[in-house]
Amino acid sequence: MELTKDNILKTLSRVQDPDLKKDLVTLGMIQKIEITGKKVSFDVVLTTPACPLKEVIKNNCLEVLEEDFGTEPEWELFMTSQVTTIRDSAPVLPQVKNIIAIASGKGGVGKSTTAVNLAVSLAKTGAKVGLIDADISGPSIPTMFNVEAEQPAVKKVGDKNIIVPIEQYGVKLMSIGFLTPVDSAVVWRGPMASSALKQFISDVEWGELDYLLIDLPPGTSDIHLTMVQTVPVTGAVIVTTPQKVALADANKGLSMFRQPQINVPILGVIENMAYFTPEELPDNKYYLFGKEGGKRLAEKYDVPFLGEIPIVQSIRESGDSGYPAVLKNGITQESYMKLAEEIARQIAIRNASKDKTAVVEIKA
Repeated sequence: MELTKDNILKTLSRVQDPDLKKDLVTLGMIQKIEITGKKVSFDVVLTTPACPLKEVIKNNCLEVLEEDFGTEPEWELFMTSQVTTIRDSAPVLPQVKNIIAIASGKGGVGKSTTAVNLAVSLAKTGAKVGLIDADISGPSIPTMFNVEAEQPAVKKVGDKNIIVPIEQYGVKLMSIGFLTPVDSAVVWRGPMASSALKQFISDVEWGELDYLLIDLPPGTSDIHLTMVQTVPVTGAVIVTTPQKVALADANKGLSMFRQPQINVPILGVIENMAYFTPEELPDNKYYLFGKEGGKRLAEKYDVPFLGEIPIVQSIRESGDSGYPAVLKNGITQESYMKLAEEIARQIAIRNASKDKTAVVEIKA
């Protein structure tokens, strides 16, 4: 077969994205084909820098090219990425591609720890990431990022004061903890807390982001309703531990997003504190809180099971020291990086297969 751009595209149209179930050419993922003699280079533009199937797609491309053009041409594939979005022309946060709610239903299941490590994991893959601490009465993000003493700058844009988010470990951050004294309690009624969240969304200079994570407080409260009434949420991630008490509340949290008037897609369920593995016995697993409760919850609602995070002392130590566990080598880094890849994958599938999420209008 003659080495031309058209023939190369024809060949590559036989390669499918395993998740999106369409070929790479139809999806516009093959770009910048250049032919110089027997040397051919082109870009394969993936749907996220955290794509777990990067090598599979690359090898599939090389396989079909060799079938049609033989072994003589020299192929140079550049695996790049452009995070997908369905938030085109959004009036609020127009430069943010995906807004992800991290919810639990119950406190104490490690939701904030999970949100922190997911945000840092996605940033480590090369994505642009922001994180809103929406737990107004119990903000923990400043501690977990070791920025408790930081205060965000404020700048004037036209007639409006805009907050410049704190940046740490490649993640842009906003929390009520930056705006109140460390030891003081934030005792606000629902409308005041909701107003603070709206300000974090609308009055902060987020700039261009691939993913904006919103770490929600436990339960199903005014904050949750304010979020879905203010911005169309790309999807929600439910964090639970395996035991029955946590699952009962996670059930309610998941059900809230699936109510017809809210209708936020569920990206999946994470089972945190899934098992304990002692450092001196790395092959042993002890199921302290029960086994596979999160997996059963995902199966019940026919949503993806995103993965398990073990209960490890270093995760707690990392939260206290403000140096997230995913930045340290070991089992926890592997777990969180896999989790980030799976969530990025589910976001890409959601964007390709489902309609835009609408802003919720709830009538009193």
